Amino acid sequence: MKEHEVTDSTFDGVSADRSAKARLRLCSRMEVIPGNSLEEKFAKMKAWGLEGAEVNVPLYGKEDEIRTALANAGLVAAMTNFGANPGNIISADPEEQRLGIESMKRKLEAAAKVGCKGMLYVPLFGTPKAPETNQSIRARLVDVLHPLAEFAHELGTCIVLEPLCRMESTFLSRVSDGAAICRDVDSEGMKVMGDFYHMSIEETDMMGAFISGGKYLAHVHLAGGLSDPKRSIPGQNQSRFVEGFRGLKYIGYDRFCSFECGVRGDREVEIPKAIAFLKREWELAVV
Repeated sequence: MKEHEVTDSTFDGVSADRSAKARLRLCSRMEVIPGNSLEEKFAKMKAWGLEGAEVNVPLYGKEDEIRTALANAGLVAAMTNFGANPGNIISADPEEQRLGIESMKRKLEAAAKVGCKGMLYVPLFGTPKAPETNQSIRARLVDVLHPLAEFAHELGTCIVLEPLCRMESTFLSRVSDGAAICRDVDSEGMKVMGDFYHMSIEETDMMGAFISGGKYLAHVHLAGGLSDPKRSIPGQNQSRFVEGFRGLKYIGYDRFCSFECGVRGDREVEIPKAIAFLKREWELAVV
């Protein structure tokens, strides 16, 4: 064995610790933030110390307007989502798949114009319909995603798989499963995300789950866990974030963590409280 090679039996984990690179960068989906316009919402985000926005609003035809509003506020377009676009890239029907591919390319182009770092994509809601199986869908997904991920990378953005809990999808439920798909797609434009709410249901270890995402992890959603079915904002429930943050620190995560949650009470008061709570949790997350 060469001197620089490491085996499982000798690896102590220290050399993989990237915590010095990690940063807590907070952003939010648009509907969480109070305000009657993009400009008003963006101004509040900036004033509260958020660095970006998850731009889950219609992009087509408004790319320049949204990009300008973000730039004027000093925010980054952290992410958008694929949403309800025509077609289905994993359909066994060629025409349906073609429409899905065209739709995804259009949305990626719009996302890139806005400056979005990525586009969230849920491959399947619910369960596969017979005769399809998770295995057949996965094989088709990997095949179709490679050229799409390469297309995204050329645009300067990426496709980000979004695992959901088993009540919402039986196809992709764990961060590690998403990372394995990214590995098989084999493109710099293919990533995965983790959501604290869904992870609280599906993952046995929050730190380990984020570590399993590793280099493929590109986004995180923040919300209360299983003990809070309404997915309230962090700090309004019993959910803690220290263990998950340890995992993010360990892999040197420096991308965005985004509010995707409800808020009980006055948002002008509760959102700044949640931000302060998360900063304390981050400080407690010692690797």
